[in-house]
Amino acid sequence: MSLKKILFITTGGTIACVRTPQGLRPVLSSGELLAHLPGLAKLCQPDTLALCSIDSTDMSPAHWLDMARAIEENYDRYDGFILCHGTDTLAYTAAALSYLVQNAAKPIILTGSQQPISNEITDAKKNLRDSVICALDPRSHGVMVVFGGLVIAGTRAKKNKTISYDAFASVNFPHLAQVQGDRLVHYIQTPLPEGPVQFSHALDQRVFLLKLTPGMRPDLLPAIFQLYDCVIVESFGAGGIPESLMEGFARGLGRYEDTHKVLIMTTQVTYEGSDVGIYEVGRRVKDQFAFLEAHDMTIEAVITKSMWLLAQKCDHFQELQEKFYRQINFDTFYH
Repeated sequence: MSLKKILFITTGGTIACVRTPQGLRPVLSSGELLAHLPGLAKLCQPDTLALCSIDSTDMSPAHWLDMARAIEENYDRYDGFILCHGTDTLAYTAAALSYLVQNAAKPIILTGSQQPISNEITDAKKNLRDSVICALDPRSHGVMVVFGGLVIAGTRAKKNKTISYDAFASVNFPHLAQVQGDRLVHYIQTPLPEGPVQFSHALDQRVFLLKLTPGMRPDLLPAIFQLYDCVIVESFGAGGIPESLMEGFARGLGRYEDTHKVLIMTTQVTYEGSDVGIYEVGRRVKDQFAFLEAHDMTIEAVITKSMWLLAQKCDHFQELQEKFYRQINFDTFYH
């Protein structure tokens, strides 16, 4: 039986770093990176594609589109894809690829490490090997994060530790599987695609995340709505907007069919999600604005899904609403 062909797409990040007088820099080539896994050729037929070599702090939507394009151009040639990525924005990239590449019958795995692969003590080799084990499993498909032995849906990953090897958690949803040695133990089976793989080629970056703080002044709102078409409000607790900001939001939003301005309500609380209708401060938002609510979605999923949706130019709010609430790669369970 021939070994599966896996394409390793490298982008830099800690996993490819070496120590310099100026600090860690991602300088290892794709070949140098995989050379640290000498037994890899016994597991699969590896190929490499170097898209960039950057700290993931510099990752942008343009890079996400490059990754999706690379997967599309090579989709028929490989059995799976492993993207090596810096950890700081890995959750954003995993969410973005979940929307840009849908109905994939092949695994698209993102991984990285907390320590460079060239270090004597590192988590990079395990994360890479675990990613291969996951990619080779016939039940694996779609966008996933493999890190610290866990397999997490691409829309549910969040980095919640800066140093520890178990840096990523699956937020408001169980992890899909766990790598145990050479075995992949599945807990949740991802449904098989019902149609062919679909690739999107555009993202609209006019999305702004507004984190509410006590006493925030309303005079910043006109500038925000002038520059951005979608404002995601990271509110307190279950969700709501301070009374002092209500008029500013009303003026900035207007009627969607006239302005194409979108308000999305979410929460600063990591777990359990938003429910804007519980308190009076939330109900007055419901009474005055047409808005979307993130509920159990991660902020990374909300931001990237918004960029993907805005690029589709929905003419009516109902159309936008239906697309936002449609579940993609386990991103929400409220509608």
